[in-house]
Amino acid sequence: MRSKLFLAVLTLAIIGAFETCKRKAAKNYNDSYYSGTFRFVADESFSSIVDQELYIFKHDHPDADPQVVYRSENAAVNMLLNDSVRFAFLSRDLTPQEKNALAQRNLPSEAIKFAEDAIAIIANQASADTGITVNEIKQMLTGQIKTDKSIVFDNPNSSLVRYLKSLSGLQSFAAKNIYALKTNKEVIRYVSQHPEAIGVTGFSWLDDPDPDYADAVKKVKILAVRDENSKTAPDKYFMPSQSTLALKQYPLERSLYMVNCTGREGLGAGLELFIGGDKGQRIILKSGLLPVQIPERNIVIHSNKL
Repeated sequence: MRSKLFLAVLTLAIIGAFETCKRKAAKNYNDSYYSGTFRFVADESFSSIVDQELYIFKHDHPDADPQVVYRSENAAVNMLLNDSVRFAFLSRDLTPQEKNALAQRNLPSEAIKFAEDAIAIIANQASADTGITVNEIKQMLTGQIKTDKSIVFDNPNSSLVRYLKSLSGLQSFAAKNIYALKTNKEVIRYVSQHPEAIGVTGFSWLDDPDPDYADAVKKVKILAVRDENSKTAPDKYFMPSQSTLALKQYPLERSLYMVNCTGREGLGAGLELFIGGDKGQRIILKSGLLPVQIPERNIVIHSNKL
């Protein structure tokens, strides 16, 4: 009887201590929807659009200080799983195994899609190439096509590389003419300086570039892409654009997500509301990416003669 009573008291004490810890932890949070400090991670392959969103968010909410670190996709996911951060911008949802690992630590994850991005294939302006097919891309990655062209992309752990591996069905790239650099800017600069190079980069990096690499963008061109296995247009080439993404015509596209594991109403939730709202989606629209929600455009017509 005493042992049972002891266990009951101990259990209640543990529960009470746990709840006390939770309350203390909650008191330690110094952020709300639109104020305070909050650290999160973002996939570096689309840091340009995240920077644009944060610039306007901070302007609208001067008391908010969201602090972003940019990492490769693999490193960003590991930061979530290691509980280094609890909010991330990724180009994929978490896998069931990753969600389960977080759930076991009482960190339920919520993934919200906020944009569609095109993966652009670029060539030097001096190149005679104007288009490429999906099968040609696959064959170049697998080494089935003998070519003097070099293929460059950002770092080996990036989301773009994961996409290319999935596209080609490879676990790794063994061809000698395939090179991993570090950033999308380096990819664009490399292609601008090498006429025989083909680069793979996110479309957002080519639309309204920053001054530090704008000259390089002028020296490259985007190749139109044809998907021979398309059920609707197997003979047509398409350029990446908001229209071709919306109509599902451009074949190389990826979704961008906000992954929130905070489980509370803090600055992470504020970012979700802002980016998923009208102003955040307008920023996506102006960046050249496709927003998930197309912002309305109201036109007022005056009947009075001027």
